[in-house]
Amino acid sequence: MDSTLGLRALTDRTTAAVREVLAGRRRGWRAIAPLAGPAIVASVAYVDPGNFATNIQAGARYGYALLWVVLAANLIAMLFQALSARLGIVTNRNLAELSRAHFPRRVVLGMWGASEIAAMATDLAEFLGGAIGLSLLAHLPILAGMIVTGAIVFLLLGLERGGFRPLELAITGLVAAIGLSYLAELAIDPPDWGAAALGMIVPRLPGQGAVTLAVGIVGATVMPHAIFLHSGLTQARAPARNDAERADLVRFSHREVIAALTFAGLVNAAMVMMAASAFHRGHPEVAEIGTAYHTLGPLLGSAAAGLFLISLMASGISSSVVGTMAGQLIMQGFLGWKIPVELRRLITMIPAFAVVAAGFDPTWCLVLSQVVLSLVLPIPMIALLILSRREAVMGAFRLDTRTSALAWGATGLVLVLNAVLLAQSL
Repeated sequence: MDSTLGLRALTDRTTAAVREVLAGRRRGWRAIAPLAGPAIVASVAYVDPGNFATNIQAGARYGYALLWVVLAANLIAMLFQALSARLGIVTNRNLAELSRAHFPRRVVLGMWGASEIAAMATDLAEFLGGAIGLSLLAHLPILAGMIVTGAIVFLLLGLERGGFRPLELAITGLVAAIGLSYLAELAIDPPDWGAAALGMIVPRLPGQGAVTLAVGIVGATVMPHAIFLHSGLTQARAPARNDAERADLVRFSHREVIAALTFAGLVNAAMVMMAASAFHRGHPEVAEIGTAYHTLGPLLGSAAAGLFLISLMASGISSSVVGTMAGQLIMQGFLGWKIPVELRRLITMIPAFAVVAAGFDPTWCLVLSQVVLSLVLPIPMIALLILSRREAVMGAFRLDTRTSALAWGATGLVLVLNAVLLAQSL
């Protein structure tokens, strides 16, 4: 059976199961399984290697003080991922496709160009993260680690030939590996739970450096490619036949977004707590992934250091797969061009190999990629809010005034913080 027929058969089975859920004939876990997946895949963007670097610095330098920033960033991310998923469910089209249909051609081409740059910058950070983890774990040169990481990513992308479900399950397994690794890290070196709880609910910025890191945490959390991708993951997953079914699907999607991004937020908080517990008192200078690994071993033992690398590799590989999916959706949505996912993977891998082969420092490249993302982030955020407010696009699901005001306020906050991050980075 070729991959097209396999995908159609899987889609038909899933669609039939969704119909049973909407008709009320499936309950409990049997009702969750057919619909779950999009938010889990999108949540990978919130536990990528860029988050590792920022969270490690925050915990090492300032202990538990910046945990409240992790919480605030996660809440903003929940809002925009929920809006993106809602757009796909209601319209059966993704954000890039709707932008092409409703915005002037020059604007669309500009959006596509900027989004392609962001996709490559995202993939650079994610691909490098996985390669750094593999090279440290297996004592390989960084280029060799990149080659092995690329091969693994190609194999995972090949799962899509059997439909979206096998790939989703693989990504879910990698996300679970990240979470379990950090759960084990906290068991090996338990944090000060009282101080962690205080840091989560009491906003404070102990010094100018803390302001910079707080901006970095927020600026690296709401990711352009995740906003584009989530609408694509929901657009044809379970086509609704009427507004009542759309409302049911939107409600489920909101619950899944809350659950998936709560998990991602807890992983980010665990990263900060691990770094605070292990490094803050004796090694506050730890700022890089490699330094964190080499410092963890003598402090907490080889098991803690190994778990750290396993979680980093799972993060880099899963987020690289998701980044490729997002890049393919962006190109197809804005231009109507469809290319094989393997070619798309190759295109986004080239910049990563080029910068490492040229001798650039991988950590510096990670930082630069975050600056690029900060520049591009306004594009999907603003486009999503404009389209969500249009009755011609959303019909009865047009964004209400209260939610719109909240979303625009969050957009303004993120844009200001990203401007500060960009200025300080430059």
